[in-house]
Amino acid sequence: MFLLQEGPADTLAYMIAGYAVIFGLMFAYLISLIVRAKNLKQDMEVLRQIEDKNTSGQKDPHVVSDYQ
Repeated sequence: MFLLQEGPADTLAYMIAGYAVIFGLMFAYLISLIVRAKNLKQDMEVLRQIEDKNTSGQKDPHVVSDYQ
């Protein structure tokens, strides 16, 4: 019966810390997605430039041999 007379546990600090960790992880993941999208756009632009060079008849200096 003595256990039933105690009040609720004081865990507000743990709840706030838990929410801070979760939101911190979500923010880090969001930043990661933004950086990945930016890098993907840069990669696509480089690939378009390489494709434009190859279709205009110029050789890409990074290609060792062309199998044409």
